[in-house]
Amino acid sequence: MYSEVFFFHAKLLKALSNPKRLEILQLLRNQQLTVSEIQEMLSLPQGNLSQHLQVLRLSKVVEAKRDGKQIHYKVAHKNFIKASDLMREILIEQHQNDPLIKDLGRKMTDLVPLSLDPVCKMRLSPKTASFISKLNGDSYYFCASGCFETFNKNPNKYIRKK
Repeated sequence: MYSEVFFFHAKLLKALSNPKRLEILQLLRNQQLTVSEIQEMLSLPQGNLSQHLQVLRLSKVVEAKRDGKQIHYKVAHKNFIKASDLMREILIEQHQNDPLIKDLGRKMTDLVPLSLDPVCKMRLSPKTASFISKLNGDSYYFCASGCFETFNKNPNKYIRKK
């Protein structure tokens, strides 16, 4: 019986062991999104995204709901977000001297006010951002790789003039 529990635990962790699937989980942390919204944010081909979503659905990490032609996804249980945040805290602690981690390890008081992803306008904080870009002394936070890449192709399109 105990070996079955470990088997299911490993199967769930395997479903979450892909960077793009972790990005999807991060995107869905506070909202439902359609497939096309997720695709735009991640800049993934439709077929590739569908495969990732299927793995997450079969593992019951996300739930899908059809509304006409659109399929909306949401996190199936709030504890998936808590688990992801706990893992991120461990990574921050383990890599505290890594310059890439520095911005992710801020205190809660440093996380308010929230910022917006300049591309898709999703609400983020430094701790929940998947990507960070520094430009002209300012930090920009992104929900996923697609928004990050879009911004970097033409940052002036998204930077507000001061």
